[in-house]
This record gives sequence, structure tokens and C-alpha cells, in this order.
Amino acid sequence: MIWTTKPDTDLVNNYSVAHMSTHLGIEITEVGDDYIAGRMPVDERTRQPYGILHGGASCVLAETLGSIGGAFCVDIHTQIVVGLEINANHLRPVTSGYVVGIARPIHLGKTTHVWDIRITNEKGDLVCISRLTLAVRDMPKSA
Repeated sequence: MIWTTKPDTDLVNNYSVAHMSTHLGIEITEVGDDYIAGRMPVDERTRQPYGILHGGASCVLAETLGSIGGAFCVDIHTQIVVGLEINANHLRPVTSGYVVGIARPIHLGKTTHVWDIRITNEKGDLVCISRLTLAVRDMPKSA
């Protein structure tokens, strides 16, 4: 198991209230020994003007999954993870329903993590492949 503290889907979904993931309808659906999964609706919040899933929305889903995963692979009391770089290849359009993302780590180092995120449509067809690099930092001191 990769987790320092295994994520609880209810805890994570409740913590994300009033953040970007909530505005886009992203929810964490499953946590395995080496992955975290979530879904996002394809609707008026996530489509671009041509009626297909916006690539930026796919990146938000990917970064949300990878960042939540990374956060639970460090000591949540003393460290945080923040996005350093993300890339995405958009492979297939989606016009409705949900997309599902699964994030798995490629590298879990002391100062950086690299995550692979695969996003599929409801039929399981690959929609987007993304790679997220996270910086591992000490928890900021309270002011």
C-alpha cells in the first residue's frame, strides 16, 4: 500500500466543499492500495463552446486526483504537496455523462511525486492521459 494515511472517500469529498472540484462536480469514488479514483460530470460546467469536454476540466480532474493522492502519501501533519507541472493528451471527445479518472503514482520521492492519471468515458474508452508532478513541501507555519 502506498498510503501514509489511507484516504477515506467521505472525508475527502466533505473536505473539498467550496473548492474548484466541488464547482465542477468532481467526487472521489474509490481508493485502492495503489490508486485513487474519481468522476466528473460532462455538463454545462465542464463543456467548451463546441459542446465537448473542455481540456482544462480534464486537467482539473487529473490534478485533483493526483494532488489528493499525493497528500495522503506524505505525513499530513507536517507536509503538503502542490502542483509543479501537469500535461495532458486529449484523445477522444465526450459530450455528456461522466468521465472517470484513476491516478497512480509513478514516483514517490522525498521532494517530488509523479502521478499518471487515466481518464475514460462511461464505456471505458480512454479520453485523456495526464502526468502530474507534485512538489513535496513542509507545512507552512501559521501566521
